[in-house]
Amino acid sequence: MQIGPYNIEGGVVLAPMAGVTDAPFRRICLRRGASLAVGEMASSKEGLRTTDMTMRRLACDAQDQLPVVQLLGADPLEMASAAQTAVACGAKIIDINFGCPARVVCGKACGSAIMREPQLAQSIMRSVADAVSVPVTVKMRTGWDEHSKNAPLLARMAQDAGLSAVTVHGRTRAQRFSGTVSLSDIAAVVHAVTIPVIANGDIDGPQAALRALRASGAAAVMVGRAARGNPWIFQRIRAVCSGRPDPGEPSLDERRLTVFEHLEEHLKYWMSEGCQERYAVRSFRMHLRPYLKEAACADASGAAGRLLDVIVRTDEAECLRENLETFFSSLRETN
Repeated sequence: MQIGPYNIEGGVVLAPMAGVTDAPFRRICLRRGASLAVGEMASSKEGLRTTDMTMRRLACDAQDQLPVVQLLGADPLEMASAAQTAVACGAKIIDINFGCPARVVCGKACGSAIMREPQLAQSIMRSVADAVSVPVTVKMRTGWDEHSKNAPLLARMAQDAGLSAVTVHGRTRAQRFSGTVSLSDIAAVVHAVTIPVIANGDIDGPQAALRALRASGAAAVMVGRAARGNPWIFQRIRAVCSGRPDPGEPSLDERRLTVFEHLEEHLKYWMSEGCQERYAVRSFRMHLRPYLKEAACADASGAAGRLLDVIVRTDEAECLRENLETFFSSLRETN
């Protein structure tokens, strides 16, 4: 897949997820096969651009060779200005958010709400593309609802505005994350443009990725919720989609190594941002159950499950490390 001057190998992208895809998590996914990792959406509002959250999301990770910053907003000039700020911070690709279905976002006429105003969407895309010299992409839904599926129209507008790629989540905004993803709707976008289209929605494993690519004709897939606690999904998708055998689920030792690697990256990053250890540990806990739940459920004795309940309430880093070692040791003994 070609995005501007960049040849993206592997064709599997980590989706932006607010509160999840911070720099440490993106690093873990990139090391395990993600072709690109899109950061959490950053507000383009001028009044919010100097807040710690927005500045952190606009900043680019020095370890990421191809950082992608996603911008959220409804004002073309503000979006253009925010794009310039992101590029100054190191962004090599700018992604425009027309896909977020959250009520708090759509209530401010942002995210997927913009799909109800194609002319505004076109103005935003042109404004951002004209403001920066790096490739610009856009992420959207199939439409606002079943009666207004206008993703092909907006994709053509994106192409005409000079954008380099389009990501389509195969649901309407009205569906949010329920119901079935429509691969035929994604295919309609693929047929409407010549720029790359990335298929998104319910890509929860190698076979789902393969089905999405074959049914839609998309150039790549984007993985969101299924990557939580499962960064190995990227290397598995890359293998299967290139015709190689599925490497399968990680071993217990690989899972342990990844959890500890992620923990240390997370603590180092957030404490360098001025956070206290207690906050850094608490913010990591949301990753622990996705990482460990399946292994805990496989323990017939129930001991691992009881320990997991303790682990996800731990506030101190050293105590968390000790509990994690005990968790994995107990699983080795039962296996």
